[in-house]
Amino acid sequence: MNLPDELREEMQRNILSRLRKIEGQIRGLQGMVNGDKECEQILTQLRAAQAALKSVTALVLKSYLTKCYSEIGEKSNPEELYRRLEKTVTLLTKFIGAA
Repeated sequence: MNLPDELREEMQRNILSRLRKIEGQIRGLQGMVNGDKECEQILTQLRAAQAALKSVTALVLKSYLTKCYSEIGEKSNPEELYRRLEKTVTLLTKFIGAA
């Protein structure tokens, strides 16, 4: 089961689009700090940037898992499957703060 090119490209475009928006948010935050904006306004924008990063993180993880496990279906080597599963579990536990 290979991931169709158009799906992979759409996921990549979506991720890149969101990262560009986050980049704009960060530049806006820099301007707010330089412009001595109120702390409450800066913190509100920081929270929005954090939420956007979490959203992109979820998309990147989904993309990674989709790619990884579409390739696993093509491989029948149990040792390779176990190694990739271990790698995935390690990666995911870092995002949930378990490791």
